[in-house]
Amino acid sequence: MAKNPMLKFVTIEKQMPEKRPPSLRAQDFHEIYREYAAEKAAEQAGRCSQCGVPFCQSHCPLHNNIPDWLRLTAEGRLQEAYEISQSTNTFPEICGRICPQDRLCEGNCVIEQSGHGTVTIGAVEKYLTDMAWENGWVRPIKPVDERSESVAVIGAGPGGLAAADALRRAGLQVTVYDRHDRAGGLMTYGIPGFKLEKDVVMQRVDQLEAAGVAFQLNCNVGTDISFDAIRGKHDAVLIATGVYKSRELKAPGVGVAGVVKALDYLTVSNRLGFGDEVPEFDSGELNAAGKRVVVIGGGDTAMDCVRTAVRQGATSVKCLYRRDRANMPGSQREVANAEEEGVEFVWLSAPKGFTGSPVEGVLVQKMRLGAPDATGRQVPEVIEGADYVEDADLVIMALGFEPENLPEAWDAPDLGVTRWNTVKSDFHTHATSLPGVFAAGDIVRGASLVVWAIRDGREAADAILAYLAEAGASAVAAQ
Repeated sequence: MAKNPMLKFVTIEKQMPEKRPPSLRAQDFHEIYREYAAEKAAEQAGRCSQCGVPFCQSHCPLHNNIPDWLRLTAEGRLQEAYEISQSTNTFPEICGRICPQDRLCEGNCVIEQSGHGTVTIGAVEKYLTDMAWENGWVRPIKPVDERSESVAVIGAGPGGLAAADALRRAGLQVTVYDRHDRAGGLMTYGIPGFKLEKDVVMQRVDQLEAAGVAFQLNCNVGTDISFDAIRGKHDAVLIATGVYKSRELKAPGVGVAGVVKALDYLTVSNRLGFGDEVPEFDSGELNAAGKRVVVIGGGDTAMDCVRTAVRQGATSVKCLYRRDRANMPGSQREVANAEEEGVEFVWLSAPKGFTGSPVEGVLVQKMRLGAPDATGRQVPEVIEGADYVEDADLVIMALGFEPENLPEAWDAPDLGVTRWNTVKSDFHTHATSLPGVFAAGDIVRGASLVVWAIRDGREAADAILAYLAEAGASAVAAQ
């Protein structure tokens, strides 16, 4: 082995893992990227410049020690590399697959900025953690000491599961409550298998269950159990429900058959992948087969919908977005994947209404980008007289998500929320207005990334441990 396996970015070009051909991958819901071979993973990791100020690390919400585990991967010390990766990231195999690296670590890579092409951080992370599972390096969670305190985690998405992991490792008794029949939140039912195969999520859920985390599934807080009852049963509570309420479009024809919500559509598709019976798919209500599909939106959820529709056998798939390609919020890598699979993007286009019942078309108004707003983004403006109708048999609304009104749903009027209905919590401790109740993830931030939810869950777990320690010390002092 060479003395220095790093700094190869000048002589070795960036190379992503091979993608399965579009004609093949569009036939199934398996992940589209193949694995690196060991030599290729080491070679690509060795392109890292080991810069003194690692911008990849500072732009990672978890501040993963990326240069360190890249160096260890290049040296063939894979188990050590995994240990460093796992030390700051509860689910590195998930982040390696679905993080928008082009906007985070890779987008801020120093050698990318100098024109040499970024280090393929996400692909190496995926390879590294898949190797860890295959070789038994992912060890069971075994607390050193069991503690009597119990914590309720409401929501089994990435934030809730990350907190449950940290709290259980500390020996606390943890119960996770979730409305769905499987844990994982949007990782299970919102993200398609071609980006995140479900066994990757379920193996982490299994690890938590084996460690003694209790899961109360099919449990709607406020209906099946009251929020007050949960608070009474546990010493602390973490709210990590995420945001599931779809943003609505106010336009003529919104309620007609064939105009559906993105999350409903994706959930049905993911349930099929688990082998569930799904009447909404069998009836054709949430099935794109043989249909002209129009997806409205420009985020990652819209990309998930268009690529799912292709795999279901749609005759055509178009994506309408009111801004241009450069200003869309979704991952550019996902846009490219969608285009390869036959999706047509109709830029600077916004829905004005819908024709037919069931739907037969989208009334589209053409847009142009005007002056920037307070955030610096150019504001879309309607071009008068340029309306037209886009034929459609299925319209999928992917306009983003909003939080539910938890104080109302949970009969908890003293739970503080913002004017957007996100839960108010302390920036550092994640403590809410209610004693012993904390909040983390999208229910605080609004719709965001899985990696931010993981960070929030880990931070909230630390805050809960500090809160319980203080409560214990106060109880001892009072005796």
